[in-house]
Amino acid sequence: MTDTTTMKHPVLIAPSLLSADFANLRDDVLRCQNAGAEVLHLDVMDGHFVPNITFGPMVVAALRPHSTMIFDCHLMIENPDAYIPAFANAGADWISVHVEECKHLHRTLGLIRSHGCKAGIVLNPSTPLEYAFAAAADCDFILLMSVNPGFGGQSFIPSLLQRARLLRDWLDAHGCTHVQIEVDGGVKADNTAEVVAAGVNIIVSGSGIFSGNLEANIAAIRSAAEQHQSTWA
Repeated sequence: MTDTTTMKHPVLIAPSLLSADFANLRDDVLRCQNAGAEVLHLDVMDGHFVPNITFGPMVVAALRPHSTMIFDCHLMIENPDAYIPAFANAGADWISVHVEECKHLHRTLGLIRSHGCKAGIVLNPSTPLEYAFAAAADCDFILLMSVNPGFGGQSFIPSLLQRARLLRDWLDAHGCTHVQIEVDGGVKADNTAEVVAAGVNIIVSGSGIFSGNLEANIAAIRSAAEQHQSTWA
């Protein structure tokens, strides 16, 4: 089982732009930043790998001058290699790709890093963790989906907690302590503490932040996370 006293990564809060007001994206991004969020999570959907279509590099480029947050571009798209350079050039800091879509995953991770971005891999809820084990040494973070991707506002899948524990234990046991674990889907203030306790340090939240008072929601998620963050090295 994961011992939180061995963890070394600070908890980062990552509002998901998918749940923001699309008519006022800049204002919502600034509010998130002013409320203390460190990361902006951008769910890029192409209508093929997942049902919906969201936004592309032009939106990233338009928002980049207005924020100092880390821009975390989660590519839920087919053929991600063709679009990685465009997102990097638009201002992405982190880029993650789904293992289910990548034929040559190590090559894709190298492509991301060659553009100066941190590289991440993403696993859907039923994708075996072994996919992450095989590529862990070549990535900076691993995103575990706690919903099936494609829609905002879904309910958290509880099996994520055990998957996160198993992944964190494997990473620590195999010399991959540098790899951060991110979770996306259904995370709100009322389940943040158990998510962090499972070894997660990057908390993506969409409706959990943008529904209601944004500032109060970020503060509540931060408070819940700090129940465990205070014990980390």
